[in-house]
Amino acid sequence: MMNNSVTIAPDLLIQDQKAEQLASKVKPGREPLSDAKRKEFKKISKDFEAMFTGMMLKGMRATVPEDKLTGGGKAEETYRYLLDQEYANAAAQRGGTGSLASMVEKELLKRYEGPPSLAGRAKSGEEK
Repeated sequence: MMNNSVTIAPDLLIQDQKAEQLASKVKPGREPLSDAKRKEFKKISKDFEAMFTGMMLKGMRATVPEDKLTGGGKAEETYRYLLDQEYANAAAQRGGTGSLASMVEKELLKRYEGPPSLAGRAKSGEEK
């Protein structure tokens, strides 16, 4: 006689239970995002892209020799810093589907919603 029963190793059962406990602590039952939260994520991601682009422009400016024609000085340094920040803000606001801000926003949305619980996946598998 053949035994067709399936056995699951105790270690796997313990891992599944721990994963389910962690998933329930992270985000119990995926709540829909409010419009205010989505706007907040969009603003955070655009601010991050503007900051990153500003730092990148600052690093690029450091590689270019100082212009002797305009005289340099603290005022010109301040003006260039402010101009670079405006360039960075304009680039972040323009955005697009492949922009850094859109990628950051997608990751924020994934982390906010959290992974689906193992119990939820098992129930949906039984209903089918």
